[in-house]
Amino acid sequence: MQANREWISISDMMAGLMMVFLFIAVLFMSEVQKEQKVIKEIAESYQNIQQQLYRDLNQEFKEELEIWDAEILEDNTIRFKSPEVLFDTNSSELKVLFMTVLDDFFPRYLDILTNNKYKKQIKEIRVEGHTSSIWKNATREQSYINNMSLSQNRAKSVLAYSYNITSATNNKAFLENVFRANGMSFSKLIKENGEENIQASQRVEFRVITKAEEKIYEIINKLQ
Repeated sequence: MQANREWISISDMMAGLMMVFLFIAVLFMSEVQKEQKVIKEIAESYQNIQQQLYRDLNQEFKEELEIWDAEILEDNTIRFKSPEVLFDTNSSELKVLFMTVLDDFFPRYLDILTNNKYKKQIKEIRVEGHTSSIWKNATREQSYINNMSLSQNRAKSVLAYSYNITSATNNKAFLENVFRANGMSFSKLIKENGEENIQASQRVEFRVITKAEEKIYEIINKLQ
């Protein structure tokens, strides 16, 4: 009889433990589903913003892109591709022709980004300076450092000029929070058939980083 009672107690205990484990599993699955829903919503938000912005940028600049020798990439990067228009060799001083391009481009670009459907979604607007790997009479290591300095100074020159031609005070305040200059040296070379395209690698790019994009990177980092 005693053994019987002990068996019942153990059975009850095991049943109780099973209920606890089941409850924990249900909670865990619920949290996983919530997280999946959040990730899906962020991804959809990012995709919608990217697609809308791509359409608006192309609509606004479709007639000028060829004149400027510029292109809009799928991630909404706007790339200015003619080094002979941008700067002299080893110089970070904007050429007059590039100033003229920026006079036309940047106010219209900013008008799009400060539209209500984008403004609160923007984390950063980046000006990126890119170079080839070439630097006369220098090792690759020296070339990298020299080009890093050059590309940073070029990005800074573009940012400063763009900021200074912005007239509206509220737009300047917005830029002060999100506008950044990044020198990339030759870390993102443009290649053709596996070989560096020296001409194409020398470029200036405007990139928009949205808050949804940043959130996606955070999620990916957590999962790694």
